[in-house]
Amino acid sequence: MRHDRLRRGRLAASLLTAGLVAGTLAACGSSGGGSGDAMKAHGPITIWYSNNEQEVQWGKAMVSAWNSAHPKEQIKAQEVPAGKSTEEVIGAAITAGTTPCLVFNNLPAATGQWQKQGGLVDLSKFSDGAKYIEARSGDAAKQYKSADGDYYQMPWKQNPVMIFYNKAIFQKAGLDPANPKLSTYADFLAAAQKIKSSGAAPYAIYPAPTSEFFQVNFDYLPLLAAQSGGKTFIEDGKATVTGQDSLDVANFWKQIYSDSLAGKEQYQGDAFADGKSAMAIVGPWAIAYYGGDKVQWGSVPVPTKDGKSADETYTFPDAKNIGMYTSCKNQGTAWDVIKFATSKEQDGKLLDTTGQMPIRTDVATTYKDYFDAHPAYKEFGAQSAHTVDDPTGTNTIAQMQALRDAYTKAVVNGSGSVEDAFKAAADKIDKLQAQK
Repeated sequence: MRHDRLRRGRLAASLLTAGLVAGTLAACGSSGGGSGDAMKAHGPITIWYSNNEQEVQWGKAMVSAWNSAHPKEQIKAQEVPAGKSTEEVIGAAITAGTTPCLVFNNLPAATGQWQKQGGLVDLSKFSDGAKYIEARSGDAAKQYKSADGDYYQMPWKQNPVMIFYNKAIFQKAGLDPANPKLSTYADFLAAAQKIKSSGAAPYAIYPAPTSEFFQVNFDYLPLLAAQSGGKTFIEDGKATVTGQDSLDVANFWKQIYSDSLAGKEQYQGDAFADGKSAMAIVGPWAIAYYGGDKVQWGSVPVPTKDGKSADETYTFPDAKNIGMYTSCKNQGTAWDVIKFATSKEQDGKLLDTTGQMPIRTDVATTYKDYFDAHPAYKEFGAQSAHTVDDPTGTNTIAQMQALRDAYTKAVVNGSGSVEDAFKAAADKIDKLQAQK
């Protein structure tokens, strides 16, 4: 399998183009909901799931289990149809009225646009909707609420990102592979300098330096979540990117680029697997991908300015959620399927099949047997309790693009000050926030 999991949240999900954003907004109708009759209706439904190999395997087994017990409410399932991205396919299907009942691959950042487009069912309108979501996901559920306080997405699974490091490269650079000092910015930079100066690898780390909006999820935002103690770039309806935590994160990355510790050109391949970089920011899916054959790796939380313990360090979850679409005629069945697919049993099967973390309370203790048998995943299980996702507003993607443009200019390319670039980005973000 090619590096599809590495690009799952990135290049393989190249996401919404400006044209799609404009088309989506032009096609906006009323906020999504679902008629009372449809919400009570039961019968056959259709679903889409990700085309990732492990998720397809889980999805087929889940559908088979449901269908064997519900002969009058059969699920017809398929992978998300081919397109530039899942998000473009879903946006076009909403416009055409051809969405399935459920999609098990919803990007949280796109939820507000699809809601505004009138495509998503308000799950809180089910009699047990909000109660079920919050009982399963606990406090983590709240970040997936829309501005009206309701849930238009079912929090489902996450891949909390951490720092992977190549033990062989660290040893070659004279760094301790069993106990690397990477928790503070100063320690991280010192290790990075040693990696480069020793010739152990051309670069210390190699995040994608390209300007797609979603790339902030894999460099800036994980470290912002960590440094701020669990916040993202919009809080209480206002941009936070001009705050000290944000500026500290951005200037940390700016130093990495200015010292040539990270590459400024897009790498064609996998810099970590190819030994071109000593570190990468990745989620638990990477364990199966890299294994012990490609890279002998270790993992640690993302760094903070002064260092924090693992149980105090937040990160980006790289989540995908479940959406129910208003074109669905049998929404009662669709809701029952959501609850079945996110049950303790099915969440355990998802974890076992994919290595991805269900967004539910006490994952580490609920699935203790799994983590005991798969110790490499324990850190990610613990990290899953401390994650911060992108906002769910109607203009989140455009806001993330404004942030990424500022980051690319000031941080990656070193043009002008971070403070000036992020002030301009904050102004754009706040203007977009005011638009409904």
